[in-house]
Amino acid sequence: QVQLVESGGGLVQPGGSLRLSCAASGNIFRINAMGWYRQAPGKERELVARISYGGSTNYADSVKGRFTISRDNAKNTVYLQMNSLKPEDTAVYYCHASATSFELKAYENWGQGTQVTVSS
Repeated sequence: QVQLVESGGGLVQPGGSLRLSCAASGNIFRINAMGWYRQAPGKERELVARISYGGSTNYADSVKGRFTISRDNAKNTVYLQMNSLKPEDTAVYYCHASATSFELKAYENWGQGTQVTVSS
């Protein structure tokens, strides 16, 4: 089993920055893709950014040029640097990881979510 622990959410003014972190632990042979999703009130959960084990990235159009996803494979940690934040970025942000256990089983894992609020 894999646990994901997120940190770094909070309240920020429009135009500000936040950095989210998500650390994975547990029965991990390798973390494959890692990503961040978000869900605003009354809306479906959506992909924000995703990064492969090798570092290939893709982003939602709404965050391109403002958000940067990165990872530290040695620490099984993924980061999301969010700049030029807008009120419409307000949501609960969830970390996601596709992992392979030492028994070579594949798991899909979600973090508990961290609130990001962009407001003046």
